[in-house]
Amino acid sequence: MLEAKRVSLFRNRYELAADGMPLASWDGRFWSTGGTLELDGRRFDVKASPMGRRYQMTDETGAVVAEADRVGRKDWTVTADGRTYRFQRAAWWSTAQQLLSDGQPVGSVRRVGPLSSNAVAELPTLPLPTQVFVVAVVLTLWAQQDASSG
Repeated sequence: MLEAKRVSLFRNRYELAADGMPLASWDGRFWSTGGTLELDGRRFDVKASPMGRRYQMTDETGAVVAEADRVGRKDWTVTADGRTYRFQRAAWWSTAQQLLSDGQPVGSVRRVGPLSSNAVAELPTLPLPTQVFVVAVVLTLWAQQDASSG
């Protein structure tokens, strides 16, 4: 299980831990979507399309490592390592996102509580770097939704 804890009140910065052990950090941009991800001593850049529906994670060389498409819609996808993973919003009133396999939920990313900006993710079928990318994308989606709701 991944846990994302916000570490700055005024910045969109999170520390991610896997089963209680420090793993990565996510530093989301304040005035635009995307940010910087640090994982295993490597730095990745996450950029979003102007409407924030498509995200790309690139490594230090500029190579695309993962992509998310249709983010914010009911159904959306992540492609990494030649595989495509399907996600959907758990319910129309929920911020939780579910990972699907054969149309059935097999994992999720959800807020710790209704007023919390922290998150937990259980994405057992995804490689760890892809899990971290998914969490960063969902955190960015929630930040956009929170900002637009006032």
